[in-house]
Amino acid sequence: MSPGPARGRTAGAEPGGRRGPARRWQLVRAGTDAVPPSTRRFMQRARQRRLRAALPWALAGGVLLLAGLVAWVLLGTGLFGVREVRVVGADLVTPVQVRQAAAVPDGVPLARVDLADTARRIGELPPVERATVTRDWPGALVVRVVERTPVAVVPQGERFVVVDRFGVAFRTEPARPAGLPLARVARPGPDDPETRAALEVLAALTPQLREALVDVTVEGLARITVRLSGGRTIVWGDATRGEDKARVATTLLGRNADTIDVSAPDVVTFR
Repeated sequence: MSPGPARGRTAGAEPGGRRGPARRWQLVRAGTDAVPPSTRRFMQRARQRRLRAALPWALAGGVLLLAGLVAWVLLGTGLFGVREVRVVGADLVTPVQVRQAAAVPDGVPLARVDLADTARRIGELPPVERATVTRDWPGALVVRVVERTPVAVVPQGERFVVVDRFGVAFRTEPARPAGLPLARVARPGPDDPETRAALEVLAALTPQLREALVDVTVEGLARITVRLSGGRTIVWGDATRGEDKARVATTLLGRNADTIDVSAPDVVTFR
C-alpha cells in the first residue's frame, strides 16, 4: 500500500525529507538585553558626566536670566519709581525749594537716579553748604541738608548780606540780623581777599573784644581796623598774627586810650 499524502511538515524539515537545525525565536528588549551590562554602565556614566558638566552652565544661565529680570524691573519699569523726596535738615530753605532743585521727576526708576548729580544741584542753593542724597526703597529719595552757618553780616546799601565762614553771601536781610558781628568790605564773597581778611580777624578776636565789638573795617589788606564800643579803635594792620594782636589788644583794654595800634604786636603804641 502506498503511503498517503503528508498532512504537514515537521518544523525544520527541508524539501527532500532532510531535517535542518531547529529555529528558536526570542523577544529582545532594545537598550537592555541587546546591550551588554558593561556598555550600559559606560553609557550611564557618560550621561552623568554630561549632566555634571552642563549643570554649572544651566545655573549660570538661570542667574543671568534672573539678574536680567531684576534689572528690567528696577531700571525699565516704574514699579520702584520715585514717589517721594524726603528732606531732612532744611530750615533756611523750604522742602519745596529742595525738591525743585533736585529736579527728579515722579515715577522715574529709583535705581536710575544719579545721587551725586542730584546732591550737586541741591548744593547750588545759596543757603546749602552741602547735601547728601540716598535711596530709601521702594520709592523714596532722602535728602539730608547741611545749611550754612552765619558768622558775619556785611552792609550793602540799605540791606545786609549774611556770609558764612567761607565768605559765601547766602542771605540778604532788610535789617541787620541780631547777634552777628558787622564786617565792612566792598564786595563780599568767597573769592574776595578783603572778605577773607575780615573773617580771619573776627575768628581771632577774644571774647572780651567780641563783646565790645562794633565792626571790623577793611579798607585794604594792610589797613584793617577794629572798632569797639565807647569810641575806641584798634589799628589791626593786616590779618597776620591775629591771635597775638588780639591778646595784646585785650591786655590794653584797661588803658585810657582811644586808639591802640597792634599792627606790629611786638611794638604796641596807643594814644
